[in-house]
Amino acid sequence: MNTKIIVIDTSVLCCYLNIPGKETCGYGDSKWDHKKVLKYINDETKKNATLVLPLATIIETGNHVAQAKERRYECAQELATIMIKTANKETPWAAFTEQSDLWNAEKLKSLALTWPSLAATKISLGDATIKDVADYYSKIDKWKVEIFTGDKGLKSYEPIIPVQTPRRRHK
Repeated sequence: MNTKIIVIDTSVLCCYLNIPGKETCGYGDSKWDHKKVLKYINDETKKNATLVLPLATIIETGNHVAQAKERRYECAQELATIMIKTANKETPWAAFTEQSDLWNAEKLKSLALTWPSLAATKISLGDATIKDVADYYSKIDKWKVEIFTGDKGLKSYEPIIPVQTPRRRHK
């Protein structure tokens, strides 16, 4: 296994940006705020984790920024900076172009066919695409993929790490 991929959900990115009205997410032991998210991301990137920003996360977070009661411009500037770093493949951000395969005609049709059953379980269209991004990365080089979210429903769709069978030594 090479590295860890952290797929960032809207709830966590809102905490990271400290968007007014969206400063916390999650419940109980899995409650997140700006300080805790920042520490987690810093700790993981020191271990060479790569941060992935799905298109759904960018759009949904942008909507929250535009509807915030205050600090709209400042939060928008911070989100724009992250978007540029992602577009430029600036470490620790993964290039968005790696996700472009998920938006071709066949994948869009597949999403259209699978999403209604997810919607029945209260998984939004945005969350369904975030799930697809996590699945996409989990199939590349068997990376450990985490969906970084405060949403238990979305977290339950995190890809399972394949168990590696230990090799026997030959004497």
